Amino acid sequence: MRAIYKRELRSYFYSFTGWLFIAVNLCFMGLYFQVYNIIMGYPTISYALESIIFIFLLTAPVLTMRTLSEERKNKTDQLLLTAPVSVGGIVMGKFLALETVLLVPTAFMGVLPIVLKQGGEVQFGMSYTSLLGFYLYGSLALSVGLFVSSLTESVVIAAVISFGALFLGYIMTGVSGLLTSLGTTTFTAILARVLSCFDMVGRFATLSSGCLEVEAVVYYLTAVALALFCTIQSIQKRRYRITGGGIRLGAYSVSGIVLAIILTIAVNLGLNYVPEQYSSFDLTENKRYTLMEETKTFLAGMTEDVTIYVLAEKNDGDADLQKTLGQIKDQTKHVKVRYVSPSKNPNFYQQYTTQNPSMGSLIVEGAKRSTVVDSGDLYVYEMNYSTYNYDVTGYDGEGQIISALAFVTSDDLPKFYEVGGHGELALEDKFVKAMEKENISREQLMLYSVDEIPEDAQGLILNAPTSDFSKEDADKVIAYLEKGGNALIVSTLTEGEMTNFQRILDFYGIADAGGTIVETDREYYYQNPYYLVPMIEESDVTAPLENELVFAPFARGLLYDEEDMEINYKPLLTTSDGAFSKSIVNESTGYEKEEGDIDGPFAIAVAVEKAATDGGTSTACVVGGESLFTTVADSRVSGNNIKLFVNMISVMADYESPVAVPVKSLVMTNLVFKAQTILIVSVLCVIVIPLAALVTGLVIWFRRRRK
Repeated sequence: MRAIYKRELRSYFYSFTGWLFIAVNLCFMGLYFQVYNIIMGYPTISYALESIIFIFLLTAPVLTMRTLSEERKNKTDQLLLTAPVSVGGIVMGKFLALETVLLVPTAFMGVLPIVLKQGGEVQFGMSYTSLLGFYLYGSLALSVGLFVSSLTESVVIAAVISFGALFLGYIMTGVSGLLTSLGTTTFTAILARVLSCFDMVGRFATLSSGCLEVEAVVYYLTAVALALFCTIQSIQKRRYRITGGGIRLGAYSVSGIVLAIILTIAVNLGLNYVPEQYSSFDLTENKRYTLMEETKTFLAGMTEDVTIYVLAEKNDGDADLQKTLGQIKDQTKHVKVRYVSPSKNPNFYQQYTTQNPSMGSLIVEGAKRSTVVDSGDLYVYEMNYSTYNYDVTGYDGEGQIISALAFVTSDDLPKFYEVGGHGELALEDKFVKAMEKENISREQLMLYSVDEIPEDAQGLILNAPTSDFSKEDADKVIAYLEKGGNALIVSTLTEGEMTNFQRILDFYGIADAGGTIVETDREYYYQNPYYLVPMIEESDVTAPLENELVFAPFARGLLYDEEDMEINYKPLLTTSDGAFSKSIVNESTGYEKEEGDIDGPFAIAVAVEKAATDGGTSTACVVGGESLFTTVADSRVSGNNIKLFVNMISVMADYESPVAVPVKSLVMTNLVFKAQTILIVSVLCVIVIPLAALVTGLVIWFRRRRK
């Protein structure tokens, strides 16, 4: 085998073919490396590798088409077939030579993450798992080309068939997915599953995501082994035909191949029963595919059985979600996962909800209640104002699932009523979903439709009413607060008098300063003196925001008597001493203080506690200005405004979620290079190194032609 390996290796490097293969791979890698990593600043080479994987459709057939076909055409294969060398040794010698050629550009690509280190933090785990997938995919492509080359003596036919086989493997992800989405019969489901076995790209995508999947690695290794075994059988059959034993070996060849295919399928199917914790290793920087310790603790303490229904075809849903569900099942015996085909059971959801969930959503059912986790909530999206498209910035699958498990197994859940009917600003979807994730339910309440606030109300949300309450409505709210009720109250600028709404604020001894706060200290505003970045005071409410920022544009000052012994005030957000409240914003020509403006400092948000008539305590959080709790403001500080909102609700409800799993960020910190570095690396990777490989091959080929 060693002699054959050396002979084949010399043939690749003494001819133009091997150098062309290396040059093309280096050129395409250099080009995409320049675009994704050097210019766009991505801290992993996985994007570049994903973009060039198609190159094997062209380069692998060119490299392998002569390996056995030309020897068969020139009759030189008979020397090998009659030589005292095993057929396995012949095939392995040739294949290892191909692998060595593939190793040259792969080794060069392995240096690139180290080069990127010059521009910042690099995601080495994701880079090298992707490179492993690239090498394994290339190995499989070469083994397929080698097998096809053993079937014919025409190098052209070998190249065309190899390309066709690799192309089918390349598009099989889409084909099987299409069949799964359209199929409504058992036959189409089985066909899609069978075709997925020929999917050569899907496993590479898994490795490229930074997850080292044993199943993906074993798939490539067993597929390579199967292709090599088929090559051996093809040559073996021809060898025995030459020696007169063709009929007997023909049966042996077919049965051997069938047995090898069965063994390959059995090995890969067997890996499906290996627990996720032993077959999948998370190498991402943010541990995207690893359950948090809080999650593991919660799952270990579960005592009730819960079933999670996934509204998708099995093995055709979201890859991140499947990993999360697999790890959750490994952690507890109380969670079962069932896949429900939307095409076969389109009305399944009607047992749990009246609204049709989107494809890939989850229905979580426990003994007490059930809930739906929409597939759109599994990821966090934010507007990219440079492209005006929404980008995926976070994965919240683990958090949403654990929240749902806590919801269906908890005994008591707090409920807040959002008061309407007075021009209130409706809570935006992100804030509502944040409450739901904490398992705090919310319901709309029109005060005119009830005689009193419902007894199950843990609190009220009065979010920036723009028209005054009626006397009766205000009396209902005040009566509720006197009995120990809680409230989140947000004031806003209005044109008319808000006499009855002010009565509600008077219950806590708080008044709106009027106007809009102008901040004079540059440390406490962003770009515009109306865009406040207030000081965050220490309290139970603001505890999650330690060393963080909140954004409060167009805020209003709150006034209260700190000496009032009957009410306990705790400021949450405050301005600097130099702030003042501008009474007439629209008619003002600048940010200068004018006559009638009120001097600060001000509190923008205050937590209040007041003794109730029943001996309990009424708690409120009062906020000046409706802009604080909006998605636009929240996006400026990466979710901190939502965090403040949710913690206000949680503290008033005296409720702490059994487990709070934060969103796992998918945002990568871009690398930054100097202009000179960009120029040097681009010229080297795109032009110099590939051209050097190409010229070397031409020189060697030309010299050998002259001899």
